[in-house]
Amino acid sequence: MSPRKRPLVPVSSRRKTADDFFPFNLLPVECQLHVFSFLNEVDKCSCALVCLSWSCIIRSWKLWRVADYSRRGVFHLGQEGLLVSNREFERWKSWVHHYTHHLISRRASLLTLKASFDLGDRCNKWGELLSHLLDNVHCRDLSHLDLNWSFTLLEPLDLRIHSSSSSHRDSITKMDQLNSFQELLTKLTHRCPRIAKMRLHFDWSDVSVSLLTQFQHLRVLELKYFWVFKGVTPSTLQTLTKSLPNLKSLTLHILVPMRNLGISYTLESQSLEYLDVSPSRGLVFSRLKLPALRELQAKKIVRSITLDRRTRLRIQSRWPCLYHVLREGTPKLQALNNERLLPTWREESYGELTAILEQSCYCVQHLDSWLW
Repeated sequence: MSPRKRPLVPVSSRRKTADDFFPFNLLPVECQLHVFSFLNEVDKCSCALVCLSWSCIIRSWKLWRVADYSRRGVFHLGQEGLLVSNREFERWKSWVHHYTHHLISRRASLLTLKASFDLGDRCNKWGELLSHLLDNVHCRDLSHLDLNWSFTLLEPLDLRIHSSSSSHRDSITKMDQLNSFQELLTKLTHRCPRIAKMRLHFDWSDVSVSLLTQFQHLRVLELKYFWVFKGVTPSTLQTLTKSLPNLKSLTLHILVPMRNLGISYTLESQSLEYLDVSPSRGLVFSRLKLPALRELQAKKIVRSITLDRRTRLRIQSRWPCLYHVLREGTPKLQALNNERLLPTWREESYGELTAILEQSCYCVQHLDSWLW
């Protein structure tokens, strides 16, 4: 038996009455802003084309709280410095400038800034673009900064089109990058003093450390290495952590140069609760004073450096076992390398932690071979 067919209904009777529509425009403006705040930037622009009232609401500075210059690179799987065609690079560069103009014209009040630009690029002048943005938007309440200032998200395949007398790449030096970064960091200290979460490459110079310690509201900090040949002195690292009274989470990417083998570090902080040094290489702690630390991530990374037995023992003899360092300086430690620690781990021998210590401790007892 064939199913019963639904009778045809005239078009006029199928039209919804005015009462069937949700009266969105009758809501208070603050409620409408709250609803629109859940949309991404593309959807906001689409909504601005619906009607005049929506267009006026979308222009509100309250809806433009995020400046994400990495959004167009999602289809590149987050790669930095990816070579693309000249035409694609020019199209992306045009989008960057239009996006900046859009944020300024909307009088954006930024809470988040994400960008990946080579600040040493004299041709495209990305540093001036970011400085222009900070000068023309409200960023006093900026709380999240994610900045890669050593690589541009996309690079043109033929770099020669961006050079006149010399090649484009030759005009980009480490000093250009460093000077532009310090200029931008100085501006951030004045324009955005309330940053609470920061993720950026860091050069560990005295000037940069002094500027970074001015962000007294920092709670989450991740510092990546800027130059593999730049070492970090123990006093510099200790000064940084002691100068940030509200720091809760710290992630360090430090590569200890060959000439500094044997150096150990001291870390002090009254507020630090999470410490991740697993991305670092050759970072050894001789003393920790972290009374609030609850979780630690530490890992030895192979560096393919083979030393003779005498040299190895001479260097290793300077370092205490990580177990003793933790037992003396981290009274509230609860997890090590994602492993939950028993409450009595300080009173007992580290037999139960042997497997973890072999992966993270550089002392003689836990380093069978010298392969860094």
